[in-house]
Amino acid sequence: MRPYLLIDIDGVLIPFPDADGTTPATHARHEVVPTGRSADDPVTIWLNPAHGPALMDLMRTGLLTPVWCTSWRQDATTLIGPLLGLPPLPHVDLPRPDITTSHPNGYLWKRDHVDAWLGDAPAVWIDDDFTSLDHEWSAERVARGLPTLLIQPNPREGVQPEHFAEVSVWATEVSTLRGSESSPLREAEAA
Repeated sequence: MRPYLLIDIDGVLIPFPDADGTTPATHARHEVVPTGRSADDPVTIWLNPAHGPALMDLMRTGLLTPVWCTSWRQDATTLIGPLLGLPPLPHVDLPRPDITTSHPNGYLWKRDHVDAWLGDAPAVWIDDDFTSLDHEWSAERVARGLPTLLIQPNPREGVQPEHFAEVSVWATEVSTLRGSESSPLREAEAA
Protein backbone atom coordinates (compact mmCIF):
# COMPACT_ATOMS: atom_id res chain seq x y z
CA MET A 1 0.00 0.00 0.00
CA ARG A 2 1.35 3.40 -0.98
CA PRO A 3 1.51 5.96 1.82
CA TYR A 4 -1.11 8.67 1.81
CA LEU A 5 -0.07 12.28 1.32
CA LEU A 6 -2.58 14.22 3.42
CA ILE A 7 -2.72 17.87 2.37
CA ASP A 8 -4.25 20.69 4.39
CA ILE A 9 -5.04 24.01 2.70
CA ASP A 10 -5.32 26.92 5.16
CA GLY A 11 -1.87 27.76 6.47
CA VAL A 12 -0.32 25.27 4.03
CA LEU A 13 -1.34 26.25 0.49
CA ILE A 14 -3.16 29.42 1.54
CA PRO A 15 -0.95 31.35 3.99
CA PHE A 16 -2.52 33.44 6.70
CA PRO A 17 -1.89 37.16 6.17
CA ASP A 18 0.48 39.01 8.48
CA ALA A 19 -0.97 41.50 10.97
CA ASP A 20 -0.73 44.21 8.30
CA GLY A 21 -2.63 42.02 5.81
CA THR A 22 0.33 41.11 3.61
CA THR A 23 0.89 37.67 2.15
CA PRO A 24 4.03 36.20 0.56
CA ALA A 25 4.95 37.85 -2.76
CA THR A 26 5.04 34.36 -4.31
CA HIS A 27 1.27 33.99 -3.94
CA ALA A 28 -1.41 35.20 -6.37
CA ARG A 29 -4.80 36.48 -5.28
CA HIS A 30 -7.96 34.57 -6.26
CA GLU A 31 -11.65 34.90 -5.46
CA VAL A 32 -13.52 31.64 -4.85
CA VAL A 33 -17.07 30.78 -3.85
CA PRO A 34 -17.10 27.87 -1.39
CA THR A 35 -20.12 25.63 -1.00
CA GLY A 36 -22.83 27.41 0.95
CA ARG A 37 -21.74 30.93 -0.05
CA SER A 38 -23.35 33.09 -2.70
CA ALA A 39 -21.46 34.32 -5.75
CA ASP A 40 -21.74 37.89 -4.48
CA ASP A 41 -19.87 36.92 -1.30
CA PRO A 42 -16.64 35.25 -2.50
CA VAL A 43 -13.65 34.38 -0.34
CA THR A 44 -10.28 35.91 -1.17
CA ILE A 45 -7.39 33.44 -1.12
CA TRP A 46 -3.72 33.54 -2.10
CA LEU A 47 -2.06 30.59 -3.82
CA ASN A 48 1.51 30.02 -4.94
CA PRO A 49 1.40 28.85 -8.59
CA ALA A 50 4.57 26.81 -7.97
CA HIS A 51 2.72 24.55 -5.51
CA GLY A 52 0.73 22.82 -8.25
CA PRO A 53 3.81 21.63 -10.18
CA ALA A 54 5.53 20.65 -6.91
CA LEU A 55 2.56 18.51 -5.89
CA MET A 56 2.32 17.04 -9.40
CA ASP A 57 6.01 16.07 -9.18
CA LEU A 58 5.27 14.18 -5.96
CA MET A 59 2.25 12.49 -7.56
CA ARG A 60 4.22 11.44 -10.64
CA THR A 61 6.66 9.46 -8.49
CA GLY A 62 3.85 6.98 -7.89
CA LEU A 63 5.08 6.63 -4.30
CA LEU A 64 2.19 8.47 -2.63
CA THR A 65 -1.60 8.65 -2.81
CA PRO A 66 -2.57 12.33 -2.41
CA VAL A 67 -5.69 13.15 -0.41
CA TRP A 68 -7.07 16.49 0.73
CA CYS A 69 -7.30 16.70 4.53
CA THR A 70 -8.94 20.05 5.08
CA SER A 71 -12.05 21.79 6.28
CA TRP A 72 -12.46 22.83 2.62
CA ARG A 73 -13.61 19.21 2.06
CA GLN A 74 -14.90 18.70 -1.53
CA ASP A 75 -14.24 22.38 -2.33
CA ALA A 76 -10.54 21.50 -2.21
CA THR A 77 -11.03 19.46 -5.40
CA THR A 78 -13.50 21.78 -7.12
CA LEU A 79 -12.04 25.18 -6.17
CA ILE A 80 -8.43 24.98 -4.97
CA GLY A 81 -7.03 22.09 -7.01
CA PRO A 82 -8.00 23.55 -10.42
CA LEU A 83 -6.33 26.88 -9.56
CA LEU A 84 -3.10 24.92 -9.01
CA GLY A 85 -3.53 22.69 -12.07
CA LEU A 86 -4.19 19.58 -9.98
CA PRO A 87 -6.40 16.68 -11.02
CA PRO A 88 -9.41 15.81 -8.86
CA LEU A 89 -8.26 14.28 -5.58
CA PRO A 90 -10.24 12.46 -2.91
CA HIS A 91 -10.66 14.06 0.49
CA VAL A 92 -10.96 12.87 4.06
CA ASP A 93 -14.61 13.50 4.92
CA LEU A 94 -14.07 15.62 8.00
CA PRO A 95 -17.04 16.71 10.10
CA ARG A 96 -17.93 20.33 10.77
CA PRO A 97 -17.20 20.40 14.49
CA ASP A 98 -18.71 22.97 16.81
CA ILE A 99 -15.43 24.08 18.36
CA THR A 100 -13.83 27.39 19.26
CA THR A 101 -10.23 26.18 19.05
CA SER A 102 -8.32 23.90 16.67
CA HIS A 103 -7.14 21.93 19.70
CA PRO A 104 -10.18 21.17 21.87
CA ASN A 105 -8.43 18.16 23.43
CA GLY A 106 -4.89 19.56 23.28
CA TYR A 107 -4.27 18.20 19.78
CA LEU A 108 -5.49 19.01 16.27
CA TRP A 109 -9.25 18.40 16.02
CA LYS A 110 -8.81 16.48 12.74
CA ARG A 111 -6.51 13.88 14.22
CA ASP A 112 -9.08 11.42 15.60
CA HIS A 113 -10.88 11.40 12.24
CA VAL A 114 -7.62 11.00 10.33
CA ASP A 115 -6.47 8.22 12.65
CA ALA A 116 -9.69 6.27 12.07
CA TRP A 117 -9.57 6.97 8.32
CA LEU A 118 -5.92 5.88 7.98
CA GLY A 119 -6.19 2.70 10.00
CA ASP A 120 -2.79 1.04 9.57
CA ALA A 121 -1.87 2.90 6.38
CA PRO A 122 1.41 4.83 6.26
CA ALA A 123 1.06 8.58 5.78
CA VAL A 124 2.79 11.90 5.49
CA TRP A 125 0.53 14.72 6.66
CA ILE A 126 1.14 18.39 5.87
CA ASP A 127 -0.70 20.71 8.25
CA ASP A 128 0.26 23.95 9.98
CA ASP A 129 -1.63 23.31 13.21
CA PHE A 130 -0.05 20.31 14.96
CA THR A 131 0.71 20.31 18.68
CA SER A 132 3.23 18.26 20.62
CA LEU A 133 0.47 15.67 21.19
CA ASP A 134 0.12 15.23 17.43
CA HIS A 135 3.86 14.67 17.14
CA GLU A 136 3.62 12.08 19.94
CA TRP A 137 0.80 10.36 18.01
CA SER A 138 3.04 10.25 14.93
CA ALA A 139 5.94 8.80 16.95
CA GLU A 140 3.63 6.14 18.43
CA ARG A 141 2.52 5.14 14.91
CA VAL A 142 6.15 4.88 13.80
CA ALA A 143 6.96 2.76 16.88
CA ARG A 144 4.15 0.39 15.82
CA GLY A 145 5.76 0.03 12.39
CA LEU A 146 3.44 2.49 10.61
CA PRO A 147 5.59 5.01 8.72
CA THR A 148 4.24 8.45 9.60
CA LEU A 149 5.65 11.91 9.02
CA LEU A 150 4.16 15.24 10.04
CA ILE A 151 5.23 18.33 8.09
CA GLN A 152 4.33 21.61 9.79
CA PRO A 153 4.88 24.76 7.71
CA ASN A 154 4.79 28.25 9.15
CA PRO A 155 1.15 29.31 8.55
CA ARG A 156 2.23 32.81 7.45
CA GLU A 157 4.50 31.35 4.75
CA GLY A 158 2.78 28.10 3.82
CA VAL A 159 4.47 25.00 2.45
CA GLN A 160 7.99 25.58 1.11
CA PRO A 161 10.24 23.76 -1.39
CA GLU A 162 12.15 22.11 1.46
CA HIS A 163 8.90 20.58 2.72
CA PHE A 164 8.23 19.01 -0.67
CA ALA A 165 11.82 17.74 -0.73
CA GLU A 166 11.36 16.20 2.74
CA VAL A 167 8.17 14.45 1.58
CA SER A 168 9.98 13.10 -1.49
CA VAL A 169 12.92 11.75 0.53
CA TRP A 170 10.57 10.18 3.09
CA ALA A 171 8.40 8.54 0.39
CA THR A 172 11.48 7.11 -1.32
CA GLU A 173 12.82 5.75 1.98
CA VAL A 174 9.47 4.19 2.88
CA SER A 175 9.19 2.64 -0.58
CA THR A 176 12.72 1.22 -0.35
CA LEU A 177 12.12 -0.09 3.17
CA ARG A 178 8.81 -1.68 2.28
CA GLY A 179 10.28 -3.16 -0.90
CA SER A 180 13.16 -4.73 1.05
CA GLU A 181 10.72 -6.17 3.58
CA SER A 182 9.11 -8.26 0.86
CA SER A 183 12.17 -8.90 -1.27
CA PRO A 184 13.13 -12.49 -2.19
CA LEU A 185 16.29 -12.14 -0.09
CA ARG A 186 14.28 -11.22 3.01
CA GLU A 187 11.85 -14.07 2.35
CA ALA A 188 14.78 -16.52 2.00
CA GLU A 189 16.30 -15.22 5.25
CA ALA A 190 12.97 -15.84 7.00
CA ALA A 191 12.73 -19.42 5.73
